[in-house]
Amino acid sequence: MTLLIIGIVIWVAVHFMKRLALAFRQSLTDRFGDGSKGIIALLLVISVVLMVIGYRSAEIIAVYDPFSWAGRLNNLLMIVAFVMFGAGSKGSWLASRMRHPMLVGFKIWAIAHLLVNGDLASIILFGSMLAWAVAQVILINRATSWAPDRSIKPGAKDAKLIFAWLVMFAIVAAIHIWLGYNPFVGDF
Repeated sequence: MTLLIIGIVIWVAVHFMKRLALAFRQSLTDRFGDGSKGIIALLLVISVVLMVIGYRSAEIIAVYDPFSWAGRLNNLLMIVAFVMFGAGSKGSWLASRMRHPMLVGFKIWAIAHLLVNGDLASIILFGSMLAWAVAQVILINRATSWAPDRSIKPGAKDAKLIFAWLVMFAIVAAIHIWLGYNPFVGDF
């Protein structure tokens, strides 16, 4: 569980750096230039690896039993989450109408996983990621203003982005199956 928590702390710290530690972030940019983006990306990759290893190695401590219908709802929510990730790209119609589509997708992802996982490690991982996404939205909203861009119309770019992220959904589902967590079986 320690690796899981360290990974979460790194993820949150790196993401909050832009909003809460501007001087430190600027010092990285001053010292390493564009290389600072590589350092940040590396830290995020390390955080994800630590979270995955920590989660997979955590002792299963049951806290609650998921509802029998949660699997179906989880799969539906995951499709919505992936569409939100894809449609959240700059220049898409949804991104022009909705303030934080990617973070909304992230919150949906976390909630969907909390519906089907009632163990302590899942609550720590997905609950903290949900809390992080909520806090990110609050921090971004405080720091910047936003207005919908009514000039962007739905089009081929949106369809391509949604299709690409649905393909990503299939890839992620395949990885879950490969890891032994088939999202399409069980109590439905």
